[in-house]
Amino acid sequence: MDGMREVKKVVIVGAGTMGSQIALQTALSGRYDVSLVDTVHGQLERARAQNAKLLERSVEKGRLTRERADNALARIKDVDQLAAAVESADLVIEAVIEDFDAKKGVFESVGAAAPADAILTSNSSTITISRLADFSKHPERCCNTHFFHPVTVMQLCEVVGGPKTTDETIDSAMEFVRNIDRTPVRLNKEIWGFIVNRILFAASEEAIRLLEGGYASAEDIDVAVKTGLNWPMGPFHLLDFSGLDIFYGAMQDRRRQGAGAGAPKVLEELVKAGHLGRKTGKGFFEY
Repeated sequence: MDGMREVKKVVIVGAGTMGSQIALQTALSGRYDVSLVDTVHGQLERARAQNAKLLERSVEKGRLTRERADNALARIKDVDQLAAAVESADLVIEAVIEDFDAKKGVFESVGAAAPADAILTSNSSTITISRLADFSKHPERCCNTHFFHPVTVMQLCEVVGGPKTTDETIDSAMEFVRNIDRTPVRLNKEIWGFIVNRILFAASEEAIRLLEGGYASAEDIDVAVKTGLNWPMGPFHLLDFSGLDIFYGAMQDRRRQGAGAGAPKVLEELVKAGHLGRKTGKGFFEY
């Protein structure tokens, strides 16, 4: 890859569920120096505790040796200062909340502090890289690397460049994904939602419309999809598992970008009532 620096140091910005697991999967590869950055008080400690729990479960089930688990956790360096973390980074992965202004701020800060030839990627699936890349001042080295939750289980990573992204940047991102034992797929051009979420959103939205129209219950729609399409989880259980607020926000963003309709009323009512799925104890189902 002519002109592309070798990736040795990887920095993940955002120690939420996705960011912490991307850091963990990277550390498990044993190939990279890994830094996890978060400026929210206590978040890095919570991320470390969650990763330790995931590793312990894998050791108990015989998927990992104790030595490999301990080495992976020790490999992740916790940092609460973004500029200091990225000043010698080769690859920076933004994994903050799914909010345009928050991501824009990361791209501005990383663009100012990281080496000019560092690769900068976003884990977002709804905010395409062309909307963020120019804020870094190095749009040719920016792309989306959309991992799936839970990262330590789900193999897929969608890699998507914008109009200014170089092939070398895409190649390097694809190589990184393979090196951490995930499976990359390349989109040849940007589109809202990429591959998986476009298909999943279409199915989930249709399921909600069927429920809203009184055609069938959420329970029966889930049974139909699980047994008729062989999905491991029905659309309503999947929505509850992922978080109704996440799906609602993505649908609103899709509407703003002219890529589809807004959220169905039943979904909007649940979100506004604070019923966000499993994490709140109630969504389409009660837990």
